[in-house]
Amino acid sequence: MTDPARAVVLLSGGLDSTTVLAIVRDQGFGAYALSFRYGQRHAAELDAAARIAGVLGAAEHLVLDLGLDAIGGSALTADIGVPKDRAPEAIASEIPITYVPARNTIFLAYGLAWAEVLGADDIFIGVNALDYSGYPDCRPDFIAAFEAVARLATRTGVEGTSRVSIQTPLIAMTKAEIIKTGRALGVDYGLTVSCYDPGGTGRACGECDACQLRLKGFAEAGLTDPIAYETVAAAGP
Repeated sequence: MTDPARAVVLLSGGLDSTTVLAIVRDQGFGAYALSFRYGQRHAAELDAAARIAGVLGAAEHLVLDLGLDAIGGSALTADIGVPKDRAPEAIASEIPITYVPARNTIFLAYGLAWAEVLGADDIFIGVNALDYSGYPDCRPDFIAAFEAVARLATRTGVEGTSRVSIQTPLIAMTKAEIIKTGRALGVDYGLTVSCYDPGGTGRACGECDACQLRLKGFAEAGLTDPIAYETVAAAGP
């Protein structure tokens, strides 16, 4: 029996990347999960990523230290307040201060390096261009541009032994559709961490953009969010 094709999966420990890992495993890939300790205030997501990688059967889970907090410029990596209770229109229409400069470019570059070593042709990332927080590095144009760079910047690309594809299975889905997809694949969303600013108890704040988008998704899916919130009861049908 031949080994399954390998794929690198960027795994934050949040709802979207967990769904992507479930999709990758369902498609029969050997999944190599890659997470980053980059100085984020919500570092509890890394514990979630470790649990999820184990439960969903990742072949390996690698955590890299980057220290983007030394650069700062984001409410996730610097002493800047996380926006709370923003209107849905504002979330969808502007780039928020929770945007981490060049984060997905950096993460994909590391994913590309590992993919080349593993002999993997596919890198999966859970970006989404519908229910998302206005980040420029979640758009299809960015993904296409990075894929072109990947094919120019690697030995396997230049020699023609590999043609790297950046796979974005969630990019055209609503959050509700993502949640339904994951549930159909048996994902336990109680394992995931989405909140940008969890309280001292570790519970999600219920007010940041990530929490609002997550709650909206569960409500529209007619499902109950299994995690606990500080200020908002979990959304239900």
